[in-house]
Amino acid sequence: MSEEQFSELIERYLNGEMRTDELGRFELLRSGNAEVNNRVTEHGQFISLVKQYGERIELETRLNAIHDEIDVHSLKAELTVQPSWIVTLWRNHHSKISVAASIAIFAVLFTLFFTGYLSNRDLNYVYLRDRINKISKKTDQITQKVNNLNAPVTKINNPGKFRGTGFAITSNGYIVTDYHVVQNADSVYVQNADGKSFRTRIVYVEPETDIAILQIADTSFTNLGTLPYSIKKGDSDIGENVYTLGYPRDAMVFGIGYVTAATGFTNDKSNDTTTYQVSIDVNRGNSGSPLIDSKGNLIGIINAKETNVQGANFAVKSSYLLKAIQDIPADSLKKPLNIFSKNELAGLNKVQQVKILQNFVFMVKVYNQ
Repeated sequence: MSEEQFSELIERYLNGEMRTDELGRFELLRSGNAEVNNRVTEHGQFISLVKQYGERIELETRLNAIHDEIDVHSLKAELTVQPSWIVTLWRNHHSKISVAASIAIFAVLFTLFFTGYLSNRDLNYVYLRDRINKISKKTDQITQKVNNLNAPVTKINNPGKFRGTGFAITSNGYIVTDYHVVQNADSVYVQNADGKSFRTRIVYVEPETDIAILQIADTSFTNLGTLPYSIKKGDSDIGENVYTLGYPRDAMVFGIGYVTAATGFTNDKSNDTTTYQVSIDVNRGNSGSPLIDSKGNLIGIINAKETNVQGANFAVKSSYLLKAIQDIPADSLKKPLNIFSKNELAGLNKVQQVKILQNFVFMVKVYNQ
């Protein structure tokens, strides 16, 4: 494949123009080839910069068009006070002009004044002056807009009514969290480990299993790269070592524990087969955190809702997440949602796993009117 053909392939991938089978093959190529993955990431960043440059050029073109509307030379000619023929005559022939000629000149000036000629010149001057002031104000406004393009991005604070955690299930911006985190939200943002926030939209919810799937809908977002964890299809065993990363506060918090029961509890203390019981200390901000086993598999989603069972914490099983993904209506997806994850955490120690995993875990911020 030539360089030009490969660049065209990357362009189609980033624009979401690939067929499903073609997309699957390309995702596998990215996951297995670091050079290809870097090329895709760099190409996406390049397209973003070109788009920003194009928007700036468009604004500069509009600004130049407004300046072109101002005919400086014509305005200068109109506003410059030219000596009248009477003044010229006086300058050239003042030594030869008699008293009678002087009287005639005053008579002409007197006539011009009462006919309104001089007054009209004043009115034209005022009109032109006001017009120039208005055009100048518009020019200043456009200049201010151009300057705002270079203004630093203001981080969004968190005045929302609730905060939780979410994690990526694809590289192109699909995020999973708990339904109770985003319930009744007017707007939802996610913030990455670097502190940058992105606007999202809610794609799908399942209140029964407390699952919500979001999509990052922000033009400043770039692909995350290949997911380092796989989503486990089967159940995990009691006693298995597990850990989680989440945002119970502004900083990311690591928690470790065990699967203590294969089922959870409902509020009436009956068995809940959709969840595990775990021995990890969690707070409300941990809702939506990923539950990872020692091999780097995603096995559940932390659910930090208050229950009547003291000291018990729960996680929705990953098999129900996979089912929720399958149940999403096709017309709700604006980008492909394909699960092509490869476990890159297996064999690494906890510190190494966490360093990789933290780039795929987000703070979820909920805002209400």
